[in-house]
Formats: sequence, C-alpha cells, structure tokens
Amino acid sequence: MFQNLAQLVRYRALIQSLVARELKARYRGSVLGFFWSFINPLLLLLIYSFVFQYVLPNRGDIQPYALFMFCGILPWTWFSSSLLESSNVLISGGTLIKKVLFPAEVLPIVTVLANMVHFLLGLPILAIFLLYYQHAPISLFEAACFPLVILVQLILTLGLALIVSALTVHFRDIKDILGNLMTFWFFATPIIYPYTLIDAKYRWVQELNPFYHLAISYQEILFFPGPFGHKKWLLALGVASVVLFLFGYFVFDRLRDSFAEEV
Repeated sequence: MFQNLAQLVRYRALIQSLVARELKARYRGSVLGFFWSFINPLLLLLIYSFVFQYVLPNRGDIQPYALFMFCGILPWTWFSSSLLESSNVLISGGTLIKKVLFPAEVLPIVTVLANMVHFLLGLPILAIFLLYYQHAPISLFEAACFPLVILVQLILTLGLALIVSALTVHFRDIKDILGNLMTFWFFATPIIYPYTLIDAKYRWVQELNPFYHLAISYQEILFFPGPFGHKKWLLALGVASVVLFLFGYFVFDRLRDSFAEEV
C-alpha cells in the first residue's frame, strides 16, 4: 500500500492534466465558460442576501445572516460535491481503469481537487462581501490558520472519497444512500444555524461530526469576532483525517484488482 501511495507523486502531472480537463469539461459549450466559477458563488450570495434581508429578515443576532451562512455553505459544497461525484467516478471512468498502467486512485483525487478549485475561486467573492459589510478584519494568526483548515478538509475529503468510490463499484446502492445521507449531514451540521443553538447536553454528539469542526473553524476565522478558539479541535481533526486517509487508501488498494471486472 505504501509503495503505491508513494507513487502518487509521480502522477502529479497526470492529476494536473485531468483536473484541468475536468474544469474545462464542466463549462464546455457555455458562453461565459470558466467565469461561471466566479459567477455561481456571486449569484448564490446575492440570492441569500436578498432572501434573508427582505423575505426572511428576522434571523436573531447573526447579522448579516447571508454572509454567516455562506461561510459554511461554500466549503460544504466542495465537500458534498466531491463525495457525491466520487461515488460514480470509477464506474464512469471504466475505460481508463481497464488500462493496465492507469492508477485508479487518480480519479477520486481529481474529483476532489477539481471541486476544491471551485471552492477557492469562490473565496474572492466571499472576501469582497466581507469588505462590503465592513466585517471584523481577520488577524494574522487567523489568516495563517485558514490554509490549515483547507488542508484538513482536503485530507478528510480525499480519505472519504477513496472509500466511497471503491465501495460503490461493488455496492451500487451507495450512490442513492449517499445522496440522502449528505442531506441529513448538512442539517446536522451548524451551517444554517450557529452552534450555540445546540443543546449543551447533545454537544458531544455534534463533536463526533467531522464537518462540525470544519464549519465552526471557517465561521470563527471568517465571520465571528474574537480569537480562533476551535484550533485544538481542528488539530485533532487533522490527525484523524490523516488516519482516515491512510485507511481509505488501504481499502482502495485492497479492492483495486476487482475494479476492472466490476465496471
């Protein structure tokens, strides 16, 4: 397993090429093309701002509510899209997998990285609105921690994507189950509501949710004033994510020989 894992570095040019191809294919035939990567998050935030300012204006002490929600939904979209697309990536890429020398693990990795690019392109839109609303400036420490949050989410998402993509080849029902699971996961995570609304006696259940810690980390760095108090939980999640990634690659490596027959 570790020998195959070490060879991923050799495939970096292939991964870059496939990520670029995936990004081009997503907007092929559209007039604005790649600019939709900026326009989509901008339109989403404008819609949120309109709805929660004029349609549903009473959102308690969280103001601006649309900006608060966008701080969680932007990384969640990267996370959920990566897992949902990974559940079908090996099946749709069957012709590539059947080639003897093609590394199958590249496909879920490309899916996660392509969605990460869309997430990163949405960050300038978020930054513009943070400036527009004259939100509290981010400290140097928080600015230094922000790439760490992204890195932890990347490792966590890669580990889950490897597991989901490998198991779906053998159990096709996972695609349908995952769609419903992600909906439940979204509402179980404090993205559209602050974590302070969670009853203290049930807080330990939320702490088992890995995206709970990511959502709070993004919100504390980008939205809420004050110090980044969730850093210890983030570091713990980082360690757990590395373990999960290694476990995910182990599962993927054990099942890779059966992929060509199943797809």
